[in-house]
Amino acid sequence: MIGAAPVAAVFFDGHTAQRHPVFVTVSRDGRGLMIDAQGPGGTPMLWPLDRLRSLADQARSDSLTLTLHSDTEDETPRDPARLVIEDPALQAWLRLSAPSLKKRDVRRGTATRILGRFALAVVSIGIIVFVLLPRMSDFLANRMPLETEIQFGDAVVNQMERFLGGRAGSLLCTDPQGNAALDRLVTRLTEGQEMAYDLKVSVLDHPMVNAFAAPGGRVVILRGLLDKSDTPGEVAAVLAHEIGHVEARDPTRLMLRAAGSAGIVSIVLGDVSGGTVIGILGDQLLQTSYTRAAEAQADAFAMAMLNRAAISSEGFGAFFDKLAEMDQIEIPEYFSSHPSSADRAERAKENARNQGVTKPALSEADWAALKTVCAP
Repeated sequence: MIGAAPVAAVFFDGHTAQRHPVFVTVSRDGRGLMIDAQGPGGTPMLWPLDRLRSLADQARSDSLTLTLHSDTEDETPRDPARLVIEDPALQAWLRLSAPSLKKRDVRRGTATRILGRFALAVVSIGIIVFVLLPRMSDFLANRMPLETEIQFGDAVVNQMERFLGGRAGSLLCTDPQGNAALDRLVTRLTEGQEMAYDLKVSVLDHPMVNAFAAPGGRVVILRGLLDKSDTPGEVAAVLAHEIGHVEARDPTRLMLRAAGSAGIVSIVLGDVSGGTVIGILGDQLLQTSYTRAAEAQADAFAMAMLNRAAISSEGFGAFFDKLAEMDQIEIPEYFSSHPSSADRAERAKENARNQGVTKPALSEADWAALKTVCAP
């Protein structure tokens, strides 16, 4: 290409959108490109080959767009000017002769800036998730209309079934006698008390040892908890505890916070399907990660409810004892993130010693029916 005839090209100065027709030739020493404007008055420019860079991802594949790498020590890696070459022969020669044509230059300090911005993003997300979201969720939970909260709770339970491997309504245990026994237990616990919600308690057919409260007065027991319980008093105690969360609107606050966190994670991960939201909501429900203060309040509510219903809190203590003995790898569910089961068991037993006369939570027939509420 040395000594070859000038080749027509297009030059952009990087400051305006104007196209400048130019002629390009290879310098006499073969180390650069001479750029001459077409017509009088133009100032020739020399672009050294070792500073030439090609721009990737150009719209046209039959042309080669060049820019010039800066030879100064500032943070600007490239001159804003562009040179567009359409001549195939000159393109081929440049690809063979320009040593750094495909090199991708990075501004000095780019890594530091990226790390700094990443750290700032992490701190910002942390403030949103751990400071702003809890306050916003408390504010919204206390002002959400009851009808809206009930709809929210139904949607959460439906999502929960999907999270557990079913679909809306597919895991619901529908044995009439078992559900009638469960209703009698709820009535026994709440009789004579002014409740903020019309409770809706149901059982899902899943082997996990767990129970959870959802917004709008929803309480869900998983079959595994019934299977693991030896007495109706144990189920009554767990149920009273979850009712305590319902009355304090803890699940509404938790779900609002989880939904906000899941939304942020979905944006970060680019999840447009909503799978992240469902997964985080389901995980939050199963882990029931309320604050220790909320757990202590729910325990106190449960003890008071058991006392008023004349149901011994010994079952509460027995259930906590079981949790303390369970292999955490096998059963990492109910109360896994709660305060010490041993301490709570002792408090429940201490309460039982001071209760006075109590009656079984359910009759033997009702207990048998409840244990088989998920039977086909």
